[in-house]
Amino acid sequence: MKMIVAIVQDEDSSRLISALMNDGFGVTKLATTGGFLRAGNTTLLIGVDDDRFEACMHIIEKLCKSRRQVTTAPLTGAAVNMYAQMPIEVTVGGATVFVLNVEQFAKF
Repeated sequence: MKMIVAIVQDEDSSRLISALMNDGFGVTKLATTGGFLRAGNTTLLIGVDDDRFEACMHIIEKLCKSRRQVTTAPLTGAAVNMYAQMPIEVTVGGATVFVLNVEQFAKF
């Protein structure tokens, strides 16, 4: 058994959760915030049997595509007063996925 920890942009999360649940995967959703853009993310915890692991990863890869977005870099501290925020183009979306081996699973 594997535990998939998938960090996705909020914009992608609803479609992804629906697709995973429609395919029979159980999903736990955690609201999180990214560090650089301080934008909303969703972290999904998905417990998957080894024989369904590839199917789950395929759904994540299919629905969470990266894209370019123009934004302003968040400034902190003294930099806020010294510089005007300049627009920058960044890559958003996609998914950051961690896969953990699960030694034991219990449901009470």
